Amino acid sequence: MSIKELDRVIMNKMKLLGEPAARISLFVIFFWFGILKPLGVSAAAPLVIETVDWMPLLSAEQWLSVIGWWEVIIGICFLFQKTTRIAILLLFLQMTGTFMPLFILPEITFQENGIPFLPTLEGQYIVKNIIIISAALVIGGNLESKRTGHKI
Repeated sequence: MSIKELDRVIMNKMKLLGEPAARISLFVIFFWFGILKPLGVSAAAPLVIETVDWMPLLSAEQWLSVIGWWEVIIGICFLFQKTTRIAILLLFLQMTGTFMPLFILPEITFQENGIPFLPTLEGQYIVKNIIIISAALVIGGNLESKRTGHKI
């Protein structure tokens, strides 16, 4: 087998496995990290509570639970092609809130005298979500209609 043929075989396997792997990864991340919030054991809880403390209608702790269940739903929706659009919509709404601490809590998300180039661990935790957004865009861009077999 030539290098070109081997490359083609590997590329075909990656095409076959890439999207399911991304879907499962998004499920694991959102379900796992999401369920920790309503259970009261999330390491992100203090940051989330400080971020949502200003929001009306519910206490910050109640918002933490709502956000956790929201994330669980995102994870489950990524598992199924029929609910992918719902997952992506919920994800983009959730990501709006996820990036808020970078702007409203820079003293927590950036090191002193380093804004914006020296994120703290919390800042890095937030910025890495760019790859989650990218994975959702790839999955969404590959949605196919069951009826036509064409990308829509």
